[in-house]
Amino acid sequence: MTRLTPAVLLLASFLAACSAPGGPFPSLQPRAAETVDPRLPVDRPMNDRPVSSALAAALNDTVARAHAGESAFAPLMASAEQLAGNAGAPHGEGWIAAQEALTAAIAARRMTATALADIDGLGGERLQAQGGMTPADLAAIQAAQSEVGAIDQRQQDRVDAVRKRLGP
Repeated sequence: MTRLTPAVLLLASFLAACSAPGGPFPSLQPRAAETVDPRLPVDRPMNDRPVSSALAAALNDTVARAHAGESAFAPLMASAEQLAGNAGAPHGEGWIAAQEALTAAIAARRMTATALADIDGLGGERLQAQGGMTPADLAAIQAAQSEVGAIDQRQQDRVDAVRKRLGP
């Protein structure tokens, strides 16, 4: 019986440690977060602040520069289109004049291309500085990208049409 006593004492001490009073026990009632159905859509974004004024001003400036680039591009491209229509044989004088006009129009696209890159840069800076972006800021950046991207695509389509007309 003496051999069994140390084992019984050890077992009793383990059981006593488990039943020591330690304060109020947690409730087994459902928590508030457990009552939310994850399948339901969110009514509104958690962060519904308006677009920051600094970002809005920068985007407006950038879009305005893209429109100014379009104004500079349009007459040069019209001239290139007219010269390409009358270019004649490849590598002739008319063809060379049309190529030079097209090159000038392509150079005028720089303002629009730079504006498009600047919008991407503004978004990247926002992400890096804040570690994220509010939904309103993201929507404003996407709207500016869409507007300037449409200008850029129209310009590129016109350039491609003249290049196709002029050939190699």
